Amino acid sequence: MAKLLYSAAMSLDGFIAGPGGDMQWVAEFFGPNPEIDRLVPEIGALLVGRRTYGGDDPYRGTEAEGKAFGGAWEGPQFVLTHRPAAPKPGVTFVDDLHRGVEAAKAAAGEKYVNVLGATVARACVDAGLLDEVLVSVLPVLLGEGVRLFDRPGGPAVRLERKSATEAPLATNLWLRVVR
Repeated sequence: MAKLLYSAAMSLDGFIAGPGGDMQWVAEFFGPNPEIDRLVPEIGALLVGRRTYGGDDPYRGTEAEGKAFGGAWEGPQFVLTHRPAAPKPGVTFVDDLHRGVEAAKAAAGEKYVNVLGATVARACVDAGLLDEVLVSVLPVLLGEGVRLFDRPGGPAVRLERKSATEAPLATNLWLRVVR
């Protein structure tokens, strides 16, 4: 059965997007990352938040604009929203977290369901559905923006390190949610 993996690039001070959801800051850190290169073929489906789906694209203005992982991945996407957008091939809009997770897992088969978006990741953690987290920590301090996890007052969630790897422009931390 598919596992739910939240993956994100993060500034050292804990932000995955800058103020207003700005993602342009991450573009200067694009480069070789063997951990991400190994992950991409293991992704069977995406579970995406509505703001992430319709938000700023770090590939804006390039041939990779609008493509997951800069075009390195293609497959079914499930967008969690109460505001569906215009239909697009391969994209399914769902309005319930559990139904969205079930549909994405069914589509992913034995591969990962990659969660994109801090709000969806938080909801998955709070519902006890998230299995793993992969964070590529980038050498920059953004100062403000969208946090990797923003759960004030939430209960502690214990994580166990699966691996820590270095790439030229990032340090990757792969963690498993301890249940």
